[in-house]
Amino acid sequence: MATAEQPQIEHSHLAIRGLNLHVAQAGTGELGTVLFLHGFPEIWYSWRHQMLALAAAGYRAIAPDWRGYGLSDQPPEPEAASYQDLQEDLLAILDALSVPKTFHASELAPANPISSDNFHFVSRQAFLVAKDFGARPAYDFALHHPDRTCGVMCLGVPFVHGGTSFASLPEGFYVLRWQEPGRAEADFVRYDVKRVVRTIYILFSRSEIPIASEDQEIMDLADLSTPLPEWFTEEDLGVYASLYEKSGFGYPMEMPYRSLHKRQPIEYPKFQVPVFVVMGEKDYVLKFPGIEAVLKDGVMAKFAPDLKVTYIPDGSHFVQEQFPDMVNELLLSFLKDHPVA
Repeated sequence: MATAEQPQIEHSHLAIRGLNLHVAQAGTGELGTVLFLHGFPEIWYSWRHQMLALAAAGYRAIAPDWRGYGLSDQPPEPEAASYQDLQEDLLAILDALSVPKTFHASELAPANPISSDNFHFVSRQAFLVAKDFGARPAYDFALHHPDRTCGVMCLGVPFVHGGTSFASLPEGFYVLRWQEPGRAEADFVRYDVKRVVRTIYILFSRSEIPIASEDQEIMDLADLSTPLPEWFTEEDLGVYASLYEKSGFGYPMEMPYRSLHKRQPIEYPKFQVPVFVVMGEKDYVLKFPGIEAVLKDGVMAKFAPDLKVTYIPDGSHFVQEQFPDMVNELLLSFLKDHPVA
């Protein structure tokens, strides 16, 4: 199933918690494993540039399609979507792919003592790299499973304890619209899947938050005369469209938009692993209420003692596709600064 454009990327399905989840992989992983987590309207393909760069550098790159997305199975009850499911899927994926955990002395059987000198045989080997809504399960996983996580790098979404309030934004704000059951589906069905993905990519590539007026739907905010971003080709659009034709948009509206209220924050979160946030300076998410303060006023640093934040000039919400070489360099530098023991 590897495409002609990415022959080094292998594809398979894993039986994960009653569903067959699609996973793309590249590289042998002598330097460690990196798990890539996509957002919306994306799929594994969003990480193609990073996967190839990491494989060439000696890492094992793994990019699943979330349940309900791309080539992964649809959950039987989409309306029951929860972030907890995504965390548990990640844990099961690491187990299925034999990515080990760190064992502490207290976990070792007394009859089989192992010297601390030998702990490197069972070292942590999973870095998480996420963007958009994929950042939320990445942060939560790192907080709940520090023994399975070497570090977290998130694009476009910082860690916000307790979530972000959208109460100050207008009714036409795309998240509020898409949270209404059936609203997005009725909007999208007016067009073919390719047109829907095209429009969302155009809107999310801008520096302004997508907000419709009372007499508009979100799909009305761009038309066929609006050009694609120069870094996003018709071929790329075709790949995304073919996979959303399979999955549809039903589950992607449930996760993330209609499940935001279900996320259970940790009362006193404290990251035990390094955290790296990369923001495009023209990412519309920076205009969400409170986001800049979280990054620039030291709010996130209270929860992540080992925190690094980098801004990419002219970077959009899709910075890993827009400036792949720059993101690859930042990612490889982060991994090299925190080598697997």
